[in-house]
Amino acid sequence: MVAFKYITSQAREGKILPSGRSNVVKNHVQTFCHQANQSFLSFLTGHNTDHNTPAKSSHAVQTPFGVFVSGQLPADFEGNLVQGTIREKTEAVFKNLQEVLITANSSLDKIVKVQVFLTDMKDFAEMNEEYEKWITHKPARSCVAVKELPKGVNIEIECIALP
Repeated sequence: MVAFKYITSQAREGKILPSGRSNVVKNHVQTFCHQANQSFLSFLTGHNTDHNTPAKSSHAVQTPFGVFVSGQLPADFEGNLVQGTIREKTEAVFKNLQEVLITANSSLDKIVKVQVFLTDMKDFAEMNEEYEKWITHKPARSCVAVKELPKGVNIEIECIALP
């Protein structure tokens, strides 16, 4: 939030981009802030993937600009953690992401950013093979190794998609 406030203040003061372009950014930021004050956010909760977000949070926040999906875990629609290979777990995560995006009137093909969390980078190649079955375009993506994930799982994926 601090970074957003800083960028917002810099844009309002016209300090982000060289001549001319700062006004465009400034206008977009002012529009965004005005719309934020108009309560344009929609918090998606209470559908059949409730158990797949690791904390007390929304599955996604829907805005006119995008759908911000919380990290999804490898669980089936009844909340049971998926056992098996990283490929099977990745498939379960993408089924959950797909369900959240459909609920938000978006889809996997509208994803513009993906963040993958793995507890072991040795799983990257197998995860990536399954990833490419679900995501056929080239959104921005990060994949980071973490010490541990909620519920002892070894993969979690979050994304941002267009509405």
